[in-house]
Amino acid sequence: MWKRLLRLSFAIFTVILAVKGDEHNHEYADKEEVVLWMNTVGPYHNRQETYSYFSLPFCRGPQQGISHYHETLGEALQGVELEFSGLDIDYKLDKPQNQYCEIVVTDEIMRAFSYAVKNHYWYQMYIDDLPIWGIIGEADENGQDYYIWTHKKLDIGYNNNQIVDVNLTSEVKVKLEKGIKIPFTYQITWKKSAITFKKRFDKYLDPNFFQHRIHWFSIFNSFMMVIFLVGLVSMILMRTLRKDYARYSRDDDLDDMERDLGDEYGWKQVHGDVFRPPTYPTIFSALIGNGYHMCTVVLSVILFCIWGHLYTDRGSILSTAIFAYAATAPVNGYYGGGLYSRIGGKLWIKQMVLGAFLVPMSVCGIAFLINFIAMYYHASRAIPLGTMLAVSAICLFVILPLNLVGTILGRALAGQPNHPCRVNAVPRPIPEKKWFMEPAVIVLLGGVLPFGSIFIEMYFIFTSFWAYKIYYVFGFMLLVFFILAVVTICVTIVCTYFLLNAEDYRWQWTSFLAAASTCFYVYLYSFYYFLFKTKMYGLFQTTFYFGYMALFSLSLGVMCGTIGYAGTGIFVRKIYSTVKID
Repeated sequence: MWKRLLRLSFAIFTVILAVKGDEHNHEYADKEEVVLWMNTVGPYHNRQETYSYFSLPFCRGPQQGISHYHETLGEALQGVELEFSGLDIDYKLDKPQNQYCEIVVTDEIMRAFSYAVKNHYWYQMYIDDLPIWGIIGEADENGQDYYIWTHKKLDIGYNNNQIVDVNLTSEVKVKLEKGIKIPFTYQITWKKSAITFKKRFDKYLDPNFFQHRIHWFSIFNSFMMVIFLVGLVSMILMRTLRKDYARYSRDDDLDDMERDLGDEYGWKQVHGDVFRPPTYPTIFSALIGNGYHMCTVVLSVILFCIWGHLYTDRGSILSTAIFAYAATAPVNGYYGGGLYSRIGGKLWIKQMVLGAFLVPMSVCGIAFLINFIAMYYHASRAIPLGTMLAVSAICLFVILPLNLVGTILGRALAGQPNHPCRVNAVPRPIPEKKWFMEPAVIVLLGGVLPFGSIFIEMYFIFTSFWAYKIYYVFGFMLLVFFILAVVTICVTIVCTYFLLNAEDYRWQWTSFLAAASTCFYVYLYSFYYFLFKTKMYGLFQTTFYFGYMALFSLSLGVMCGTIGYAGTGIFVRKIYSTVKID
């Protein structure tokens, strides 16, 4: 067995030494082969609806095929379908216009190309990991005749032994007619460039869009909202609580009859029930654990993107998110299991399994529906069976064990509840209150201001995901994340104080749902964006859009709900630990 391992290691080492340079190390020798990968085609108005490039009746070049394997899980999940173009390209070697294949237009080919041109199909290619986009064709002014571009002119810029720039020019427009022969040609021109390798991706970014004055103004506006909210909350609550403390401190100077006839009301009245465990503690603790987990993942991915410029590599952001989610699974178990232990939960294994699979099962459920439709449409977004098995293996053999470790640590370190007030044996009846103090109304209104603080940023994020924009301003995203957290905590504290003043002690679920209702407004905004900012249509595009927007909104809701609950929990313990209660 050891001999086989040594032979295998030696063979791998030999292959590595034999490779001089390629798209993996981005270094080439003169006249070395450069691979042009054909990726996908799809309608311009929906970047996420893609199909294999050769699903249209394009012909291949004469070169022998090169097999490509998905290097990352992110590539596979994002529907990357790299296939060798068959074109002969050599480093720093110009090639004049050269025909590489020819097709005869049949009825089937005519229908396929006409449909693609009519629906504004674009295609994507890669050279040395640099993306290239080109349009398939165009229609005449009357929309009766369709034309396709048959000549690809590639201008490739190089700096020493590295490719730093690629430009595609589509030429030679040919009218689609049944029975004609259409030749496809290409031309390669190499040009020395002053662009450095580190700066080669800058041309794909759009600073005029992402760093527009509106974006800066939205950040400033949200920051001012934070200052205003923090000041308002501090002023109102401290002013009100000071009066409450002054009134409650008089209890020591009153006899029993005066205390009974006094004007005690408000949040002190529910001191015996405010630390009562929430209803459905298993689900609640699982949601809180997942919320902490999502916060950790989001922060980790944002910091990785700022540090490593992950947007330059195919599928790297998604791969990093999956890795971060799996690696930080103990966070989920620690906070969820610890909370469940403090509130007296007994079914900790059930809680641990629910917490571990709550988000993955939600993602898989929606993704399965979208995947089924994608398979029906033969889209590249259809997730292969091997990738689905890989994701399942990560959930079973990585996330679940790490979640178990976190749960054990959380239960061991959770300690006793140690509440400032003793919990009554019998729950206190909740008095009637005005309609606007009902938990449902508080929940509905709780997400308005947090959504307002991220409203503009949602437009930029949506545009980068659903249109041909590459999001790269992760510093803005980090700042907006902190602004959202502060606004959410302030709003939830105010909502909780109003609820407790109405002598309603059900603050745990209310604080969580009031903050989580931000996702409701984000999902409503996605309807507006779909109707007025996109030109999507059809079952596949609609299902794909609203399915993944639902996942995004739910994840945001769990994260915001946990932030709101955590901040409110500190506030509730603070006010009840300050007042002396007999």
